Amino acid sequence: MNGNSSTAGKPIRCKAAICRKAGDRLVIEEVIVAPPSRHELRIKIICTALCQSDVIFSKLVDPPAIYPRILGHEAIGVVESVGEDVTGVKPGDTVIPTFMSDCGDCADCHSEKSNLCSTLPFNITPYMPREDKTRFTDLNGNPLYHLFYISSFSEYTVVDKNYFVKIDPSFPPDRACLLSCGVATGVGAAWRTAEVEPGTTVAVFGLGTIGLAAAEGARLCGAKRIIGVDVNPDKFEMGKKFGLTDFVNPKTCGDKSVSEVILEMTNGGADYCFECVGMASLVEEAFACCRHGWGKTVVLGVDKPGTPLKFSSTDVLRGHKILTGALYGGLKAKRDVPILCKRYLDKVQYLTFPFGL
Repeated sequence: MNGNSSTAGKPIRCKAAICRKAGDRLVIEEVIVAPPSRHELRIKIICTALCQSDVIFSKLVDPPAIYPRILGHEAIGVVESVGEDVTGVKPGDTVIPTFMSDCGDCADCHSEKSNLCSTLPFNITPYMPREDKTRFTDLNGNPLYHLFYISSFSEYTVVDKNYFVKIDPSFPPDRACLLSCGVATGVGAAWRTAEVEPGTTVAVFGLGTIGLAAAEGARLCGAKRIIGVDVNPDKFEMGKKFGLTDFVNPKTCGDKSVSEVILEMTNGGADYCFECVGMASLVEEAFACCRHGWGKTVVLGVDKPGTPLKFSSTDVLRGHKILTGALYGGLKAKRDVPILCKRYLDKVQYLTFPFGL
């Protein structure tokens, strides 16, 4: 065990925000955080953000709901100690935990076509990725469950060695934590999954963190026209800072659907559409206004598990359009997050092809 001599290899008592029941407010309690086992590191969280996915999982009643749970998965921290077989990081290093594994060894991690690690596939489990155990207990010894392998609403947490990225400690913490999920997902979807080309038209459904990041990613890739869709008209002014050129409010479309409005605006549809809310109806609208022949729709929003989508098989066959999901925007964390960090610190204004430094 390598780490702070006073705490390495020992349980740490600290505070955490716990969700004990669906829909209840989080409660601040003292918890026990176990030392890292083999392949793991323990992190002191220095900044964490709230993602819409945390809100969704705090309200779930049906599986994969489980309580009590420590939520949170957008964070930055400092390594407190490391377990056996952990390389490339040491106590004191600044890291971003991620919810997608990046082992670097499996077929998926070696492929440019996938960021879905096959060694430790993404799964909504309340435990650590390598074993069905939790690293958190309350003061009575009862287990507290994990979320997305991170659980950053705790002063300390334990993550697997495949689920973190070491970053420059000078990166502002309140911005760096967003690279754990929201900003990385949006920018990555435009950059890696859609591979937005210069001069193209993009439509973004939902202008929260992920949607604004998708707009920014499209701008960085050189998109000429970026249409934002949201029921809050104030989002347009904010969105202009992230590249929005046009705005559609579904509440003011009259008897037309959003997809019909965008089809008219673009003379045939957007080249790329991003659904960033997590609503089946918006996925269908995005796909409907994606251009025939080469349009691509990327789903980023988290809907209720098991929600069905409805499409006409004839439209799918004849449209020659692509519909795809993109966990973490398609980013390979250990390769791509350092690129985004460097470009932010260097104030680089564009992401160029090929997608490297």
